Amino acid sequence: MPLTRRDFAKQSAYTGAGVALVGTVDVLATAPGALAAEGVDERGHRPSLGYGPLVPDPKGLLALPAGFSYRVITRTGETTLESGESTPSNHDGTATFEGPRGTTLLVNNHELSGPRSKWAHPVPLVEGLVYDPAASGGCTVVEVSRHGDHVSERVGIAGTATNCAGGRTPWGTWLTCEETEDKAGENGMTKDHGYVFEVDPHDRPRGHRGAAEAEGAHAQRGPKPIKALGRYAHEAVVVDPRRGHFYLTEDADEPNGLFYRWVPPRGFTPGRRALRHLADDAGVLQAPQCYDSGGRFVDDLSRARKVGTVYGVDWIDVPDRDAQRVPVRKQFQDHQVTRARKLEGMWWADGGAYIVASFARDESPVAHDGQVWFYNPRRRTLTLKVLLGVNQDPDKDGAFDGPDNITVSPYGGLIIAEDGDGIQHLFGATDRGETYPIARNELNIGTAEKPSYSEFTGVVFSPDGDTLYANIQVPGIMLAITGPWRRQPYRPHGHGHDRAQEQNS
Repeated sequence: MPLTRRDFAKQSAYTGAGVALVGTVDVLATAPGALAAEGVDERGHRPSLGYGPLVPDPKGLLALPAGFSYRVITRTGETTLESGESTPSNHDGTATFEGPRGTTLLVNNHELSGPRSKWAHPVPLVEGLVYDPAASGGCTVVEVSRHGDHVSERVGIAGTATNCAGGRTPWGTWLTCEETEDKAGENGMTKDHGYVFEVDPHDRPRGHRGAAEAEGAHAQRGPKPIKALGRYAHEAVVVDPRRGHFYLTEDADEPNGLFYRWVPPRGFTPGRRALRHLADDAGVLQAPQCYDSGGRFVDDLSRARKVGTVYGVDWIDVPDRDAQRVPVRKQFQDHQVTRARKLEGMWWADGGAYIVASFARDESPVAHDGQVWFYNPRRRTLTLKVLLGVNQDPDKDGAFDGPDNITVSPYGGLIIAEDGDGIQHLFGATDRGETYPIARNELNIGTAEKPSYSEFTGVVFSPDGDTLYANIQVPGIMLAITGPWRRQPYRPHGHGHDRAQEQNS
């Protein structure tokens, strides 16, 4: 039953909270596995925010706070796959899984678009793992030993295109997303693209698995697009483990993209191999229609100017999810759906989905340099958690812009990978929306006169929470960061100030 505009307005009136229906409820402070919130230390002092200033790296790769260190796990042109080829380039979305004998498995997207001749190090075409032999992208599976002293890497899927982000499933697989709308015959492709594919990190090549693994691996061979989730410029996906709904983001413009909900068909039981057997038109793909506490339709998420803004959400069915004639986002009139520019990373935690809108400029009603929203499926609301004002000087260190991939930290709050202009960071955001630096990319891929720094991608913690993995997309470097992680301080209302509100008031 949809949550009507009138019902949402009544709820807001009853609470007396206006657009802050859920207020600034400290959702992040209750992240699964988070340590107990700290108020003051044993001396009565309030802990400082973050981990201190970043220390320049003498190797010119990664600046970190004092006490932290990093290891290079894979690097394009230097590390190799088990089959002998170079690690593919353009690392992107990543997830971690518990592997055998205490190892950590990481599935790593490689965002490579167009024909294979365009790239020096495309994802190798491995028999049984190829969707379109003309496409360059795909995923690799990286296995890191318990102490990080041994690393192996193999192909998980090949022949896909522009594998940007994706999402980890509750049943332990990876959904890799194609951020393209290329069809067969376009851009050198021989098959339609713009789909989601499932990758099982435990699917070992022949000769490297037992009988039980072999049976499961055989079922995963022959990549099949999950057409029920639609064909568009996919960015990320999360799965509601309770309801079985999928939420997906679209990174597109002209017009701005959408985030989607897929509702499975009655009787569908999710799990390993289940998605392979879905009919192409199974379930219902839907787009959002948001409205404020006064019942007014919200055409674009950029209109939210204050952390704590809450919108009610209804869902509208997508007419043609495979978009053979008209792209999905163009199948709606502007008054029907709520759009946003650069919808990017997602993460499921705290009973809902965290959703990133990377920036907004002239194509949107209001300019900003990043938003993080939280969708609560029980309340059917979107709450703005982080808002970054327009960064006036992105080449100057200290400010953040362009959030992209995201994860919820086991120590509370969010960890965000920056894909903005100028200097690139990993940064944290607290339950109050305050931000602090974690790392800075110091690898200059430009010139001394015009320096250029690639974006961070694939930020994710190891299953035990001790290691933060992240990628530098170009040339393609996976990093493991360790150090004195600790719970970030909870700051009650009225203490300190909110940087995002300060810049957007």
